[in-house]
Amino acid sequence: MKKDIHIPEVKNVHIAVVREWNDDFSSHDWVVYLINNTTEPLESVMIMSRGKHKDGRKTSTFRHAFKVVAAKSAIKVELIMEEVFAFENEFILTYFVGQQLFDKVYIASAYSISENKTTTLPVMEQEGVLID
Repeated sequence: MKKDIHIPEVKNVHIAVVREWNDDFSSHDWVVYLINNTTEPLESVMIMSRGKHKDGRKTSTFRHAFKVVAAKSAIKVELIMEEVFAFENEFILTYFVGQQLFDKVYIASAYSISENKTTTLPVMEQEGVLID
């Protein structure tokens, strides 16, 4: 039964968006990261991202999988274009710690990703927008 399945609360695992220099294109790009600020590795990690605009437009859906994200580390997930900052961007994260399943939906509301909303990120020790 569904009521018998217990999915614990996700703590100290974050989605962040960081503005970085891209040597290949000689430009600043926004990049989505998964930050594991726990003492345990995350296993069988899956992230799905998509965006939707209030006028009905939608972005493509992206899916990413990582075998392991080490404890106290961050991993690059995807590039995100500034044009979709006007959209509500959703990141659905699922992973295991041991035999326990964890699941969380992170939502970046429209215009919540910008240079003036950055903060120092855990683990990465650089500036970025934390999505929780």
